[in-house]
Amino acid sequence: MKPPRMRQLALAVCFVLPAILPAAHAQEPVKVLRYIMEAAESGLDPATTVDEGGLMIEEAIFDTLYTYDYLARPVKVIPQAAAAMPDISTDGKTYTIRLKKGIVFTPDPAFKGKRRELTMADFVYSWKRLLDPRLSSPNSWLFDGKVVGLDELAAAASKGGSFNYDKNIAGFELLDPYTLRIHLKQTDFNLPMLLAQPASAAVAREVVAQYGDMKGEVASNPVGTGFYKLGEWVRGSRIVLNENTDHLPQTWDVAPGDDPDDQRIVSQMKGKKMPQIGRVEISVQTEDQSRWLSFQSGGADLFRLGGALAPKALLNGKLRPELAAKGMQLSRLLDPEITAYYWNMQDPVVGGFSKDKIALRRAIAMAHDVNEEIRITLNGEAQRLEYPIPPGVVGHDPHYRSLLQYDPALANKLLDQFGYKVGKDGWRTLPDGKPMVIHFASRAGSAGELQAELWRKTYKSINIRMESQMLTFGDLVKEQKNCKLQAFASPWQADYPDGSNFMQLFYGPNTHQNNSACYQDAQYDQWYAASEKLPAGPERDLLYHEMARRLEVNAGAMVAYGRYRNMLAQKSVLGYKKHPIMQEEWQYLDMATPSTSAAK
Repeated sequence: MKPPRMRQLALAVCFVLPAILPAAHAQEPVKVLRYIMEAAESGLDPATTVDEGGLMIEEAIFDTLYTYDYLARPVKVIPQAAAAMPDISTDGKTYTIRLKKGIVFTPDPAFKGKRRELTMADFVYSWKRLLDPRLSSPNSWLFDGKVVGLDELAAAASKGGSFNYDKNIAGFELLDPYTLRIHLKQTDFNLPMLLAQPASAAVAREVVAQYGDMKGEVASNPVGTGFYKLGEWVRGSRIVLNENTDHLPQTWDVAPGDDPDDQRIVSQMKGKKMPQIGRVEISVQTEDQSRWLSFQSGGADLFRLGGALAPKALLNGKLRPELAAKGMQLSRLLDPEITAYYWNMQDPVVGGFSKDKIALRRAIAMAHDVNEEIRITLNGEAQRLEYPIPPGVVGHDPHYRSLLQYDPALANKLLDQFGYKVGKDGWRTLPDGKPMVIHFASRAGSAGELQAELWRKTYKSINIRMESQMLTFGDLVKEQKNCKLQAFASPWQADYPDGSNFMQLFYGPNTHQNNSACYQDAQYDQWYAASEKLPAGPERDLLYHEMARRLEVNAGAMVAYGRYRNMLAQKSVLGYKKHPIMQEEWQYLDMATPSTSAAK
């Protein structure tokens, strides 16, 4: 028997040996990216999610057939779960899509221990869910009225109370488990963009059966095939995503775009396994100052710099020198969006197509200083726009000039000409002599109050009495769709980067949906319907010009501005560039050094 000291030495050697094994056998630390979200996620079911936070997380967890090239500008659709871009018939009505083989869902009790491969039937099932009346998906517009037999299937469910997911329809022709042919009712050259939407992602039927509520919604158990899977979730506070190690191997191989800085990103990332980030820790922080302090102190690696915070980090649209000296990075882009000023076309005071009503709306538009609103309410973090299709979106015309330019003097003359007389009290009346008051609606809060005050100044400059109406965001959206608001401003960000997504905002049949002005003009509708049958190009652009000009002549709305998006990243974040359409880019990134959170 060895002496006690010798036993202790032997034990010490046993504990030391693992530390001196070759480095190749040591487990590399997990790279962690800490991200701040501005608002809480509503849920994680692709069929029912519309909020930015939820969409961001779903993009990481679920696969769509198509996605976007990370660096290409203008944006470019590329395959994700699909093996290639689709074969499209010359009339744009038939799409043949092939799926990559070997994609599997992350393991889950719903699959009862079996390895569950993704097939085209999963996509068909997921798309049918969008039309299930029981689920009442806000994303039904992706397929509503488009696929042969799908609307009829939904209509039968509305009558019978149950959606028949097992019934085959002519519009979804499964040629084999990996090949689907889609038959559309009418021409649609934008279908690949729609199939890149998070709402079109594949959800397994077994997961819905296991976790779905009475409506069939799976808000809390996301099971997908994407680069990440859900690790932890404290609703409205913290979400942790872990790398999906069952994902098909993929290597970072993205060609640089026209931006000279793309070469830096390519040099940092080319040839690396995707993803490099093994863990994404997401915290929800609703207060601007809290987010800023967290980033400054190193508690976050990446976050969005809202307009209110812009002066703290930016100077003339560039990162302040003291922050740049610390290695902080700025990714800045003009969002593919428009904010427009709307007047309810069904309202008895501001609506209608009579000459006096058109004159009233034109006068109001010309009396408002858009540049002043950008400077005061947005800290300059927006760009004046005049065309209904914003920059970076197919169909944009950078040379278009609106008829409705800032000219308060001309606005007053126009009102005088059409009988809006100034009474003894200093306020204008309606042409019939009755009092006139305009109710301007804005979002409750300091930013909305500031916007309302600027509009009060506008109305006062043309002697029109204005009363402000402060509403929550949810109530604003609800009242817009119900055509109940009289005057307001509202943003629209691209669902997909094509002009049709913006020109549809004024299409009559979209009233009570996306047509916030409740604008119904037979000529506009005719042109829009014709444009939907055309691929992008000069012929369609000509129709868009006609539609934009008619919208102005009728003063149905006024295009105002698009906002900048500023994303700040710490020095340690590699390969980052904000994409105009994708909600998240985590799978394309790397960290120069593991975050301290990796040890948690």
